[in-house]
Amino acid sequence: MSDDTGGAPVPYRGGGFQPRPVGVVGPLVFAGLIGLWEIASRAGWISAILVPAPSLAFAALVDLVQTGQIWLHLTASVQRLVLGWTLGTAAGLLLGFAAGLFSLARAGIVPFVAAIFPIPKIALLPLFIIWFGIGEESKVATIFFGTFFPTVISVYGGVDNVDRTLIRMGQSFDLTWFSIVRKIILPGAMPAILSGFRISTSIAIILLVAAEMIGAEYGVGAYILLAGNLMATDQLIAGAAVLSVMGLTVSWLIGKAEKTILRWR
Repeated sequence: MSDDTGGAPVPYRGGGFQPRPVGVVGPLVFAGLIGLWEIASRAGWISAILVPAPSLAFAALVDLVQTGQIWLHLTASVQRLVLGWTLGTAAGLLLGFAAGLFSLARAGIVPFVAAIFPIPKIALLPLFIIWFGIGEESKVATIFFGTFFPTVISVYGGVDNVDRTLIRMGQSFDLTWFSIVRKIILPGAMPAILSGFRISTSIAIILLVAAEMIGAEYGVGAYILLAGNLMATDQLIAGAAVLSVMGLTVSWLIGKAEKTILRWR
């Protein structure tokens, strides 16, 4: 692009702070940190009893895969995570949109969420065990409650942040209420909703591990608890690595959803 006087080309400045994908940086950072950790362990700067070298944790992870135990633990954990997160998200979307769109619903929902959300959900696990027993129901209920509240907040917050000028414009063109919600409010709130999904899934994984440490035979949390009781720190680090991979997988899936759903941006 050049100016009207025929001078030097003017660079384009309308990028809109669009982030550029630099996919190699993340793996390099991970590799660098793990390499420093391995070097420090082999040099004796880090006690192998307290924190094992990454190579030992990797060997424990390989053994977990070869024995087939990893699939038992992963299957149990993923089932609990998916069920609890899906139910909590569905309920959170329903009440969040109700609070964002209807004044009467907001008057009842927002104070309830503000009162219950600060309570650590793991503190309610003993109550859930009394209500539902020590089986799967109490674990799913813990994940449900941990997912529900941040979803409600992100949804009605996203609805509130939709540009009211766009809504008034839709009303001036005589769009129906459903059309305004579908074409203006829902797309405008979607970035906040997807950000809420990232938060709720992280909370769900944390609560999953805590719930599995109480009365679960299989699950990544149960495996980590057993490794800690046996002072098997290499297995403990291997279990933490499995949780990290679960978190990265969920983040990658949400990122793909953002690129597809928010393509209009």
